[in-house]
Amino acid sequence: MSNKILVTGGHGQLGTELTLMLQEKGFETYGLGHQELDITDLDHVRKVFREIKPDVVCHTAAYTAVDKAESDRDGAFLINAYGTRNVAIAAEEIDAKLVYVSTDYVFNGEKEGAYSEFDTPSPLGVYGQSKYAGEQFIHDFHSKFFITRTSWVFGQYGGNFVKTMLNLAENNDQIKVVNDQRGCPTYTEDLAEKIIEIFQTNKYGVYHLSNSGSCTWYKFAKEIFKLRGINVKVVPCTTEEFPRPAKRPKNSEFEHMALKLNAFQELRNWREALESLLNKV
Repeated sequence: MSNKILVTGGHGQLGTELTLMLQEKGFETYGLGHQELDITDLDHVRKVFREIKPDVVCHTAAYTAVDKAESDRDGAFLINAYGTRNVAIAAEEIDAKLVYVSTDYVFNGEKEGAYSEFDTPSPLGVYGQSKYAGEQFIHDFHSKFFITRTSWVFGQYGGNFVKTMLNLAENNDQIKVVNDQRGCPTYTEDLAEKIIEIFQTNKYGVYHLSNSGSCTWYKFAKEIFKLRGINVKVVPCTTEEFPRPAKRPKNSEFEHMALKLNAFQELRNWREALESLLNKV
């Protein structure tokens, strides 16, 4: 039984959700932020892991500023690649299982149809490249791992698309939203629940974890306002109309092949998940 769990990035959007849910389920849980755990310092990571001796490490700490990463390549790789290597080495030394939360950005988005766990990554930008480098370090240095790629994450903790839209609607009667990028929104509560279910097994490997169904950002925004009963005009636009430093994958749709083949239930539809969140915030 995995009783003692350490969560890196314990104060982030997913880290907070995971830490609280683990505690609720009766696990002895350590949600550590970067003040308590500097993942870029291998000796420090080893020391903390040896003191706590967790059965499972959920590694959610990451450099997530996608646009900033383009001009801060070293910073992104230091945290997402070498930080992950350090966590993998230290977790392996104490024989802890390891969950690494990765991203849809490991793919270039040019595929027709959904990406399965067996498609070959080829990231477009620094953020995706650094997260994929982290995945490779885990393969190299750890023997009992779950790499869980997720996408378009939203929840009640931290900033995300849902909160941004609700804030924008307060002062605008018209909002422009990109309609040519497609993906699978993922509710942190459903994601945390599934991560906890998976790490209690020995079904190691790579998993795509997102709510089922897919949409564009524009459709996502429309659904948020519809469910909230907010009257705001959402105007579809193209990626080109919103130039950003980092390229976004056009298609981030996930197929949940590993869940199915390992006899796990898929996550519920993203609309239901969104409704659950909107009842809380």
